[in-house]
Amino acid sequence: MNWDTFITCAVTGSGQSHTKSDKIPVTPAEIAAACVEAAQAGAAIAHVHVRDPETGAPSRDTALYREVVARVRDSGTDVVLNLTAGMGGDIVLGSPEAPLPLNEDATDLIGATERLVHVEELLPEICTLDCGTMNFAEADYVMTNTPGTLRTMARRIQAAGVKPEIEVFDLGHLWLAKTLVDEGLIDDPVLVQLCMGIPYGAPNDLNSVMAMVNNIPAGWCYSMFSIGRMQLPFAAQAVLAGGNVRVGLEDNIWLNRGVPASNGDLVERAATMLSAMNVNLLTPAEVRSKLNLKKRW
Repeated sequence: MNWDTFITCAVTGSGQSHTKSDKIPVTPAEIAAACVEAAQAGAAIAHVHVRDPETGAPSRDTALYREVVARVRDSGTDVVLNLTAGMGGDIVLGSPEAPLPLNEDATDLIGATERLVHVEELLPEICTLDCGTMNFAEADYVMTNTPGTLRTMARRIQAAGVKPEIEVFDLGHLWLAKTLVDEGLIDDPVLVQLCMGIPYGAPNDLNSVMAMVNNIPAGWCYSMFSIGRMQLPFAAQAVLAGGNVRVGLEDNIWLNRGVPASNGDLVERAATMLSAMNVNLLTPAEVRSKLNLKKRW
């Protein structure tokens, strides 16, 4: 049991959820406001993607990240910012019968350095590092993160003084994360996010969850989440398994059946549940101390 836990709120993500809920933040102003809302509800960390303000499509535009970060910082709200570095590893095959040439309109595949431009400029306290390649739900889409790419990204993140949050979708990803740590590319304390229930990574049943947890080395700090209706149950399960909590509209758009959620709603529901379990929620300052983060503003 983890009696002292922190909540991360993943405020928007990069999927098509904006077509299903009008509460998904899209513009930099909306995304920044969502970070503030989540912090006020009890989240210590806000995990940030950006979207094209006109279409809602996922974006890697550094200017959009810059605006979000500036707005959150100018708000005076104390929250740890965690910027995604997962964009730019998307391969979509042409078709099952003719995989090449790739679907150029849907493929977004760039180099390790380009994936970190916004991180190295804006220097958030945390950025994500998706630690593996996997089939990711759609028929011909592959989330691509090769060992070579991850080693290069890890070195640059380390040199920038940013804490990588290692995104782990299956046991093999955890194995690769251990290798990066053993090679000195990721500093203590190691931070891991267990991403459960996402096709076709690790399922979110108890046996799979505990297999992941039992393979995390002593001394590492980890959170976990699942998607859809399992998001809030996982808030309780995470602390029971010794971890920390992630909620937010990236992973789930519903508060109850048929009731759209806001990020604040999801954080508040998780915080209420955890408080009822006598769990102490860590503040951003306490998370910085726990994870040895560098605050630059």
